[in-house]
Amino acid sequence: MKPEALIAKQCIDTDQLMGEFDQLLAHHKNAQSLKLRNALLSHLKDFYQKSRKHIEEQLLEDGAGRHCAERLSLLQDLIITAIYEFAVTKVYPIKNPSTAEHLAVIAVGGYGRGTLAPESDLDLLFVWPYKQTPWSDQVIEYILYLLWDMGLKVGHATRNIEECLRHARDDMTIRTAILEARYICGEQELYQNLLKRFDKELVAATGPEFIAAKLEERDARHERQGASRYLVEPNVKESKGGLRDLNTLFWIGKYYYRVRNGNDLVKLGVFSRRQLNRFRKAQDFLWAVRCHLHFIRKRPEERLSFDVQQEIATRLGYTDHPGMRSVERFMKHYFLVAKDVGDLTRIFAASLEEKHAKAAPGISRFLESIVPGKWGRRQKIKGSNDFQITNGRIVAVNEDIFKKDPVNLIRVFYLIDKCNADIHPDLLKLVRWSRRLITPQFRKNEQANRIFLKILCSRNDPEPVLRAMNEAGVLGKFIPEFGRIVAMMQFNMYHHYTVDEHLIRSIGVLSEIERGMGGDEHPLSTELIKEIPNRRVLYVATLLHDIAKGRPEDHSVAGAKVARSLCPRLGLSAAETDSVVWLIAHHLEMSTVAQSRDLSDPQTIKDFCQKVQSLERLKLLLILTVADIRAVGPGVFNGWKGQLLRTLYYESETILSGGHSNLSHRQRVEHAKQELHDALKNWPNDVRKKYLQRHYPAYWLRVDLERKIKHANLILTTDQSNEHLATLVEPHAFEGVTEITILAPDHPRLLSIITQACFSAGANIVDAQIDTTTDGLALDTICIRRELPEDADEKRRGERIGQYICDALRGTAPVPEPKRNHKKAAKNKRTFKLETSVLLSNSWSAKYTVLEITGLDRAGLLFDLTTVMSSLNLNIASAHVGTFGERVVDVFYVTDLTGQKISNVGRQDDIRKRLKAAFDAVPVEKTANRTKKPRHKIAS
Repeated sequence: MKPEALIAKQCIDTDQLMGEFDQLLAHHKNAQSLKLRNALLSHLKDFYQKSRKHIEEQLLEDGAGRHCAERLSLLQDLIITAIYEFAVTKVYPIKNPSTAEHLAVIAVGGYGRGTLAPESDLDLLFVWPYKQTPWSDQVIEYILYLLWDMGLKVGHATRNIEECLRHARDDMTIRTAILEARYICGEQELYQNLLKRFDKELVAATGPEFIAAKLEERDARHERQGASRYLVEPNVKESKGGLRDLNTLFWIGKYYYRVRNGNDLVKLGVFSRRQLNRFRKAQDFLWAVRCHLHFIRKRPEERLSFDVQQEIATRLGYTDHPGMRSVERFMKHYFLVAKDVGDLTRIFAASLEEKHAKAAPGISRFLESIVPGKWGRRQKIKGSNDFQITNGRIVAVNEDIFKKDPVNLIRVFYLIDKCNADIHPDLLKLVRWSRRLITPQFRKNEQANRIFLKILCSRNDPEPVLRAMNEAGVLGKFIPEFGRIVAMMQFNMYHHYTVDEHLIRSIGVLSEIERGMGGDEHPLSTELIKEIPNRRVLYVATLLHDIAKGRPEDHSVAGAKVARSLCPRLGLSAAETDSVVWLIAHHLEMSTVAQSRDLSDPQTIKDFCQKVQSLERLKLLLILTVADIRAVGPGVFNGWKGQLLRTLYYESETILSGGHSNLSHRQRVEHAKQELHDALKNWPNDVRKKYLQRHYPAYWLRVDLERKIKHANLILTTDQSNEHLATLVEPHAFEGVTEITILAPDHPRLLSIITQACFSAGANIVDAQIDTTTDGLALDTICIRRELPEDADEKRRGERIGQYICDALRGTAPVPEPKRNHKKAAKNKRTFKLETSVLLSNSWSAKYTVLEITGLDRAGLLFDLTTVMSSLNLNIASAHVGTFGERVVDVFYVTDLTGQKISNVGRQDDIRKRLKAAFDAVPVEKTANRTKKPRHKIAS
């Protein structure tokens, strides 16, 4: 279809638009009058907005993303051409222009490709023959000021051909822009001369240099955006597998092969026609997503954030299916497209290597830097006659290896692990083409399953090999249940990756633990994994723990069923299968208990041990839990969570070992005290001994050594002052939070005042750990969501909030009524659908009533909950605040004012009702005239 046919029906051609300009000129007479210019501007604005609206309607109707981008580009061409023609013929006409009074208007950058997103910048290059003239200055100013006054974002450069070439030699960005140069209007001969000289003087001799620069630029961009193409809020333009990756292929193809379009690449054999169609389908889909994103945001937003994913899914026509929402189906399609982009990149790189490495030493040097010592070498693989290593990559000896022996489809990935080599893209193409050989009968093949288990349980690093299997589509074919979750996103803010990527990363973390890497972050897991008698139970459970996501039933229950049928096929014994099934069914149990239960409460540990039942299961579950949390995303696992998991493990170990654990509860408390005693070497001995008596046993087991040292120094400092009131602030950039520790005399409503002060200061609490000392001091640590990029700025913000809390606790400054952001709260409710749940249990603790409140997180939530509990005369013994993306789980251990559990059924119903109303931000009765106030303390 010709570009002219793609523009909206309401749009007109240049001649018609020029005719309307002439009518305006006839009315205003003077071509250079301000009134005429204003009339032109008003006419152009109206024409532009109507055309854009119709182009958006066409996108909604046909869903053709690339056509939409081409229509928008053509619309800009039309406007620029009309303005240029009017300027040179009516406003600044020259009867006999000299050679110097010629001008070419050229589109460069993305606009040069003839595709434009709704809110993208226009990049224009104005080219004149030799030097700038007053006439060209006037014409260029006339064009630019009209475009700017229309509200368009226009970047421009004005140069002659010599200047263009000189800048292109020195600057790779300018070189890339000229590579995409496209004629719009003006002197076409200038444009043609620029292209000829650019090709002859630059492109012809610098192919390898350009390729190396673009690939390095791509790698740096991926690093900035996040190395995985499976991030659940991807950048449509810049992320791995996005439009920029397709652009990079286009640039390299144009530059190195010196072609103008994709069809030429097919003629040269770089792509097959089928691969080119995949390229265009991926491009069309990504353009559709990007155009919808710009139209919705009305700004050049490239990140596909949660709050727009649902609307774009609706615009693109996705619907809900059992177990999968429309937005999840849309994002699955997105990630499959991103995967296709990755495949095309590898195929393209392979063609460069095979056909041009000898002729272009620069490429060989670049490849040698990626695979040092392997480029150019050939070697046989011991024990295999079907594969060999060439240029550092595994290749097939012939194209019949998979037909002859389909087990080679699994064996090739075992050889990748064994030889520490990559798979050649041509072999990868053959693997993808041969996937149809993986039939139900093949899946039962004992040899294939045995080899797969070796890959999964490799002592090397199985993560990249499993990822290669997944990218090739073999993993999902060999394990169909895994195929169902490939590219599946979880529509929440907690998980950073798709389900398949999360599972593969979990295996990577597990392998790191086993190899002793990162022992400082999870020392207990690193030690325990050495004692595991059966590694493959742990590896299989880790690979399968989320395999049933996206089904109507609970994924832990459904996943256990999958494991029950799959494990025997993989060669696991009945006992091993039982262990894997149990781990998958309970893989969330340890994380939930550690983060949302009072670990100093004996009932908590007793209930947990009844579910675990054996010490061996406890060890396996701890290691799986650490791998699972760490693979969720960067910053999710931290020292705080690690210490809670270790505490739960040690408390449970004592019971499950029949009292024969390595260290008893008392011994571990004493060990923790001695550890701190040794760390405070600069303290006087008598002061150290006295300080060790100031904390309850729960504190010594729950808090890590680094925090204990900070707490000790904070308390010592306040001991020397007139009041025990201070804060300590520490930003954590990796976790995206700022930690504020508050030391204050324990008193009624302390937690409520802290949360109110934070809310009033605009700080959202996402985590909390609350302790008290034996001499009546509260030591509360809260984590607030980070707001500023620099640590120094964020620390100053945290210190201001800390001072605000101190002033509120002193009573020297009244805490104003918090201002609620109802628009933001409403936006979150539209984006995520989570039902509020309030559970009240008297069986979870021997001494306390436990309240577990779950729902959609929002600013000021903890303040609202503690205020209502205060009004209900509930005494908060301990609080456990957990935020998992948009979902919050707040657990409170409470009693009435007499220290008893809440046993009255009517009062229990009232508590549930009031807390749910507070959670949902429904107004509750004022409590200013209360006479009785609850205590805020921590049970010993």
